[in-house]
Order: sequence, then structure tokens, then C-alpha cells
Amino acid sequence: MIIVLALTLLTAMCIGRYSLSFSEVIKILFHIGESEKTKSIVVWNVRFPRTIMAMMVGSGLACVGVCLQAMFANPLVSSHILGVSYSSGFGAALGLLLSSNFIIIQGSALIFGFVGMALTYAMSRKNGQTSTIRLVLSGVIVGAVFEALTSFIKYIADPEEKLPAITYWLMGSLSGSSMNDVLKVVPVIGAAIFALWLIRWKLNVLSLREDEAVSLGVNVKNVRIFVIIATTLIVAVSVSFCGVISFVGLAVPHFARMIVGSDHKRLFPASVLMGGIFLVVIDTVARSLTASEIPLSILTALVGAPIFAILLHKTGGGWSD
Repeated sequence: MIIVLALTLLTAMCIGRYSLSFSEVIKILFHIGESEKTKSIVVWNVRFPRTIMAMMVGSGLACVGVCLQAMFANPLVSSHILGVSYSSGFGAALGLLLSSNFIIIQGSALIFGFVGMALTYAMSRKNGQTSTIRLVLSGVIVGAVFEALTSFIKYIADPEEKLPAITYWLMGSLSGSSMNDVLKVVPVIGAAIFALWLIRWKLNVLSLREDEAVSLGVNVKNVRIFVIIATTLIVAVSVSFCGVISFVGLAVPHFARMIVGSDHKRLFPASVLMGGIFLVVIDTVARSLTASEIPLSILTALVGAPIFAILLHKTGGGWSD
């Protein structure tokens, strides 16, 4: 999968309206010989940051999906379950309404992502305890509220300038990715993925009943809080830089599960790698298929929704090996 990911990244940097060969891309990336200035600009300023961003965001969202599916012991769970995607989306929409400054937009999306997570967790607590069912229901409530608030933002936005920008952002795009964005996103998402990788064996235990997990010596409450914070960070950062990208966290872990099984020792890294491959391919298609770029969530939903329907029919919403 590492080899496939590397080849996918190189292929993505070759494809576009200004076509390049494998050898040209490799020479430019590794500074072998002399290269045309135009070709170097295309690779380093446009395609390299965009493909790296797609890889990291895809890997992060797939990581979120596999961790939340383990925590809730349900293969039909995705990053939307805690309402973080909706609250981050609202933050981005609010930032776009109030300002054209990307720092404000990204900061607003990041802040509201954590606000949504905090509200979900606070609502799920009862008598000092939190259960998965209350987390799910609280996430649904928080997500519905922020989705309604986002609709209100779109309703009052200027239809000539602000509304198209908000709508396009919420459908997800990597078109504005730069090396500066890559340097901000890669360390944060990479650190969160690494932190979750360190507890991958505990994800197997979380898939069991809570009393069984406790009997095996796992502090379920602390592990849940850790997973929620790390996954919220990944989702909030992804939305703040790239908009809302749906179905990656739902579909990719199932592709990985079909290949390596349900043991998170193998499933976790496989999902992370396949998430990067999946979104790089989707983004390459999105910017190359038509003259105008297709928003990412359109393509990911066209792939993910049928998979979701098939899984729902086969599993009935329950966990299946």
C-alpha cells in the first residue's frame, strides 16, 4: 500500500491540463538535471502541495472513521457522528460571511469544531457517566443544530458574493492548497494519527462490551476522551482548510477491512494508507474530469453512498467481521 500510495502521488502530479511525464516529475522533485521553469512551478507550487494535502486529509478522515467505528462498535459510523463536521462547517460559513481573510475562516472552523465536540460530550454526560448511545444521540442533536445554523447563514448571505463561496467551501475543495497550508496541516494531522496509532490495540478492546473492556484493564472513559479529542482535531483541521469532505471515513475502513481483516494492528495503518490513496485519486478526477473543478464531496458521496447502502443492507447497522 505504501508503494501504491507513492505511485498514486506521482501519477496525480503528472495529470492535469499541463501534462507531465513520470520522468519529468521525478527530475523536478529530486532536482535531477535542469528543468523548465514552467514545469517546476506547476509541480512545486500547484500539484505537490495539493496532492500532499489530499493524502493527509484522506488519511486523517479514514483514521477518524476507523477509530469511531471501533469506539461505537458499529461499522456504519463516520466522522459526522459527533456533530464535529457540522459545527466546523458552520464555523467556516460564519467566517466566510464576516470576512474574506482565510486565517479568520480557518480559525473559526477550528474553534467551532471543538465547540461542537464539547457540546456533544457535555450533553452525553449523566451522573458523571457517558455511554456510547448518549454520545450518538447528542452528536445527532448538535449536528442538527449546527446544520440549521449553517442554513441560516446561507439564507442571509449575499447571493452574489458570499453565498457561492460558502456553498463551494462546504462541498469541499483542495484548489487553494499551498505549501504554507501543507506546513500547517501535515504536523497536526500527522501527530493526531500517530497518537491514535499508539493506542490501536485498545481499539480492539473498545469494540467489546464496556464491562469486558474494563475487565481487560482498559480505562474506557479515558480512551474515549482521547479518541474524541484526537478525531475532533483531525476533522476540524480538515474542514478549516478543505471544507466538508464526506464518506471518506465511512467507506475507506471497509475497503481496508476486506483486505486485512478487523484486527486494528493491521486495519489502522491500512485504513490510513488507503484513505490517502482514495482522496488523491478523487481529487485528481475532480480537477481533471471537466473544465471546471468538481467539488470533492460530490464525487466522494457518489462513491460512498452506494457502499453505505450495501453495508446497511448486509449488516443491518451492526458490527460484522
